Amino acid sequence: MNGHVRTPFEHIARRVDPQAQLRHAAPLLGGSAAEVHLLELALPDGRAEKVVVRQHGAADRAQNPHIAADEFRLLSRLQAHGVAAPRPYFADETNRILSTPYIVVQFVEGAPEAYPAAVPDFAQQVAAALRRVHAADPAAFAFLPHAAEHLRHKLAHPPPELDETLQEGHVRALLSAHLALLEERPLALLHGDFWSGNLIWQHGRLAAIIDWEDACLGDPLADVGNARLELLWKFGVEHMTAFTEAYRQHDPFAPVVLAFWDLAAALRAAHKLSAWGLDAITEQRMIAQHREFVVQAQRVFAAP
Repeated sequence: MNGHVRTPFEHIARRVDPQAQLRHAAPLLGGSAAEVHLLELALPDGRAEKVVVRQHGAADRAQNPHIAADEFRLLSRLQAHGVAAPRPYFADETNRILSTPYIVVQFVEGAPEAYPAAVPDFAQQVAAALRRVHAADPAAFAFLPHAAEHLRHKLAHPPPELDETLQEGHVRALLSAHLALLEERPLALLHGDFWSGNLIWQHGRLAAIIDWEDACLGDPLADVGNARLELLWKFGVEHMTAFTEAYRQHDPFAPVVLAFWDLAAALRAAHKLSAWGLDAITEQRMIAQHREFVVQAQRVFAAP
């Protein structure tokens, strides 16, 4: 059409395919650290294509100005390692199309809620997907930050006020007393935010792990500990235990190391629960579950 001025998303569609037509663009809900849009494209061969445009938030960009390019590189290498992750199209740091850097990736059909009803099936699929992440060659991801360095910095720089609703002072003290466990195991690729909301299911089969902006290198049990707490909150003890045992079948880790990373996951939740918009009953349940999660880890440290 003569005189038509392309919108930013139309420019992005043409970068995916020079002859693509933008059919629809809409924001995607659920992400707090990024601005995310879904684009529906019509390709010249008649196929429809959906892609996701992610603009990382200001905090992530401040920590890593090249987070979009790094995520593109990460996702590209995940494809070569057979990890179930969205295919990347490109990253753009020029700020010429959008006001901040962004990455364009494949939209994976499915939903976090389409998981299998049977607990063992759910646990085995989730554990197998996470093991594939951890089995990737860490040398291929050497540009990523290290989880241990991040945790050390967090412990050395507490906030002005601790979140004692989640026993932050107690958790920090336990972690600080067992810092030697940080060096217990070899480095692996970590997702960095492995929980049910970042798992996409199709008809009971795990199709993809999404949202890789927190990827790093570290002890695989950092991902396991985070997943355990999130599964406890979302589904309860049965799912958490089944997942743990399914992962343990191929990684017979020492309980004390898992206890350490359980506590790291517990610390990560500090100052966040009240910002999640939970109703009072749900928030109190999660606080009680978090307290028991910490108690269980402390018992492992106290065991002979």
